[in-house]
Amino acid sequence: MIGVLDYGMGNLGSVLNTCKTLGVPTRLLDRPEGIGEMDGLLMPGQGAFRDCMSHLRDHGFVEPLQQWIREDRPFFGICMGLQVLFEASEESPGVAGLGVLPGVVRRFRPPEGIKVPQMGWNRVRWTGNTPFFPAALDGKHFYFVHSYHIPMTDASWAGGVTSYGEDYVSAVSFGECHAVQFHPEKSQTHGLALIRAFAERVQSITKAST
Repeated sequence: MIGVLDYGMGNLGSVLNTCKTLGVPTRLLDRPEGIGEMDGLLMPGQGAFRDCMSHLRDHGFVEPLQQWIREDRPFFGICMGLQVLFEASEESPGVAGLGVLPGVVRRFRPPEGIKVPQMGWNRVRWTGNTPFFPAALDGKHFYFVHSYHIPMTDASWAGGVTSYGEDYVSAVSFGECHAVQFHPEKSQTHGLALIRAFAERVQSITKAST
């Protein structure tokens, strides 16, 4: 069973419909008490960094999420579910993120003629740092809506790269924690394939532990 975090933000309807289409069993979690019963966690996200962290705190999710990721249990974050993994964001000075990855989320400062936010389809190139992302999806287009990004890094957790005025990290992966800046639930066939890959990974881990 995959728990979908319902913390007052995020594109819940589209995510749940995508999981239903794929036949992935899910349960909405609006409080942390049910997390221990889950085999994996999926965190949708959209909106502002400050609001996201505020809602996570109000719903009691901050410490349980940090512990879940420290224990290397399956996690998949979408859009803001990627950004809050980091220590902070220029969008919300003084607001601490989950801090499971080092660094600060930065605002796009593209050359003249490139609009912010980035809104629409763009290509994602896998770095090869992680086996999680399906090779068949390397170089495919996914749907993005965002004004802030993860600057390029040589860190091993940088799983995918996209170019929008500059190259930036559009996917991360370390252990069983995976997150993407784009919206797989809005990315048609390729997005379905990525969520399916996470569900299959959760299933294989669950079988191996029983």
